[in-house]
Amino acid sequence: MAKLYFNYSTMNAGKSTVLLQASHNYRERGMDTYLMTAAIDGRAGQGRIASRIGIGAEADTFRPQDDVFDMIEQRLAQGPVACVFVDEAQFLSDEQVWQLARAVDDLNVPVLAYGLRVDFQGRLFPGSATLLALADEMREVRTICKCGRKATMVIRQDEAGNAITEGAQVQIGGNETYVSLCRRHWREAVGEQPPTETT
Repeated sequence: MAKLYFNYSTMNAGKSTVLLQASHNYRERGMDTYLMTAAIDGRAGQGRIASRIGIGAEADTFRPQDDVFDMIEQRLAQGPVACVFVDEAQFLSDEQVWQLARAVDDLNVPVLAYGLRVDFQGRLFPGSATLLALADEMREVRTICKCGRKATMVIRQDEAGNAITEGAQVQIGGNETYVSLCRRHWREAVGEQPPTETT
């Protein structure tokens, strides 16, 4: 039975690497996969999923106005697909996540979505929030903070390495812009002071 999976993490945890490896495993066994990624993120080139370790693959892109159910249905009309992989899933709209769920339920194709859980302000991305609500299974792709603890948060930094605490939720960038931290070091970086006790 097909399922909707959400694989989430912070920046630089290797989500794209895991996605590309999983797709390769299917293809190595003669099963085709369908790769999708957000059009807004062209760091690796338009319509391309790439990992920091140097591997990559071509993918169809989705924009906010696209019906991803229709995209998957059209791809299935061209031939069987063992699995659909969606990179940068945090950029999906609420409606598009429901469309992915419909593809799982009505087209009986597994969908594995990979994306960030929270933004630099510690808030859920809309696509991630809906995936957390609808996914049949969720898996955390882990990375570590500078202290060695599990990183669950991310800061956006300026050219001098200072944490930025305001701005648009979406700003495309990599290691030069974002740093993954544990919650404690994220709080320190954004200047959050612990509350004082009152008696």
